[in-house]
Amino acid sequence: MHPAFQGILTIVIGVSGCLAYFYFSNQFLDKVLYPAKGPNAGRNINRANMIRPWLFLFPAMAALTVYLAYPVLETLRLSLTDRDQGGAFVWLDNYTQMFAEPKFWEAMRNNMLWLIVVPAMSTAFGLLAAQLTDRIKWGNIAKSLIFMPMAISFVGAAVIWKLVYDARPPGAEQIGILNAVYVWFTGNDPQQWLTVPFWNNFFLMVVLIWIQTGFAMVILSAALRGIPEETIEAAIVDGANPFQIFFKIKVPQIMSTIMVVWTTITLVVLKVFDIVFAMTNGQWETQVLANYMYDKLFRSLDWGVGSASAIIIMLLVTPILVWNVRNARKEMR
Repeated sequence: MHPAFQGILTIVIGVSGCLAYFYFSNQFLDKVLYPAKGPNAGRNINRANMIRPWLFLFPAMAALTVYLAYPVLETLRLSLTDRDQGGAFVWLDNYTQMFAEPKFWEAMRNNMLWLIVVPAMSTAFGLLAAQLTDRIKWGNIAKSLIFMPMAISFVGAAVIWKLVYDARPPGAEQIGILNAVYVWFTGNDPQQWLTVPFWNNFFLMVVLIWIQTGFAMVILSAALRGIPEETIEAAIVDGANPFQIFFKIKVPQIMSTIMVVWTTITLVVLKVFDIVFAMTNGQWETQVLANYMYDKLFRSLDWGVGSASAIIIMLLVTPILVWNVRNARKEMR
């Protein structure tokens, strides 16, 4: 079957199936299970209205169970078993083995470094871009250009930046812009930037900062436009300069939005994989948890340690998700 026809067929069947489910389930509820007629019509209508929301929630709950809850439980089970022993339970042996591996601690250290740098820089650059683009006539064009990297896949962005860091032999023309500038100004030999320990992590972080800055800018720009003009005008009347208005008037009023952007980018950082995989594959001390998990599961075929590392990632992500949900509920009250 042609892929285009297959895609159209999938959409038609999917949409038709959803419409049919909601129509026939409501018909069964109203006409068969709790018919709105007879002496119990009022009670049946109330019961049907109590059940109806669950009809709409059921598909989503079923999908979450199949594609989220079950994989989590199965991953937890696999993290307690050993493939070499026929899937026998070894309890925490996989975790003990994982904690004893230097590569795991390298991944943890690098992930913590990413957590410190990427959310802070992405949010700061996004806030700066949001403030500056709102003050210029061609701000919408600038926003479009800054947001454009969000439309590129992580692998595509990694390939672009790998060309930026590319190094040709000494004496050859440098196609990597970073080495071209470096050789031009210093006269030294080109550098293999992605092989320089410690600093190569920052070269990888630049890619994610470049992508996430557009996301932060869009959210924070909307928050800045929602600030009441009266507060800004009052500050101007009191003699506040632009820096004071920005840092003492605007930023405090959008602090909750800044924290949401910060934590959202933090979740992305905890799961970062594509950039590292495409640019260094975890070599030269650039390993991260998601790439470590991939190596264990699909290269070493060690489902025990690989699943254990997946559980570690989930445990790191969960507190941030809970914090975001609680904040969202507070704002809705």
